[in-house]
Formats: sequence, C-alpha cells, structure tokens
Amino acid sequence: MALGLNVDTPEETCSDENCPFHGTLGVRGQTLEGTVASTDMDKTVVVEREYDVKVPKYDRFMKRRSRVPAHAPPCMDLSVGDTVRIAETRPLSKTKSHVVVERLARADALAAAEAAGPHDGGED
Repeated sequence: MALGLNVDTPEETCSDENCPFHGTLGVRGQTLEGTVASTDMDKTVVVEREYDVKVPKYDRFMKRRSRVPAHAPPCMDLSVGDTVRIAETRPLSKTKSHVVVERLARADALAAAEAAGPHDGGED
C-alpha cells in the first residue's frame, strides 16, 4: 500500500521523478476510474469516463463522456483499452493534473472475456 490510497506498488521500477511510487510526486483530491483511450503522447495517456445525465424533459438518461489527460509513469506499462484508476495531483503541465496510480484490468483480458461470450446456462 502506498500514497494513502488502497493501491499496490508496481513490480517494475522507474526513474521518473513524477512517479507517485518511485519519485517525489504526491497525490491529493479525488480518484477516478476510466478506460485508456489514447497512448500517443509521451508519458501521457488520455483516460475516458462515461457517465449518464438525466434529461428531465424526456425522463430518460443520456450518455456523456469526458476525457482526462493523465501522467503515465513508465513502470505502469499501459495500453489502449486498459481500465485504470487515476488520482489528482499538482499541475504537471497546462492540461495534466492527474496521474495513473493503478491498472484495474488489462485490455487483452477484457477482449478475451468478451470473445468467450456470455454463458447463459439455458437450454440449447
């Protein structure tokens, strides 16, 4: 356990000063969960969160999504589709104020579970 959060320290080590585990970066504020949408930038991932917003006029819910840029320490080894937890930190750049602290599920594990399909246990 590290950071005051209930997360495990990654097995890999890194020399990134902005790593909350192996550097000096502190975390504070809120934690969010989402899916990695992009890893195109250097040491940065874009985490996408999807949520529902109530539309009172139609008495229904509408899907919305927000994209949050977050620092990705080299010890995390992230890829597109991974489910991650990010924590708020001091501003690291003009747009980055979050850092990835935990990978909850790998993209290939999610794809394998979906490929297996749901098992309905009913009559064939």
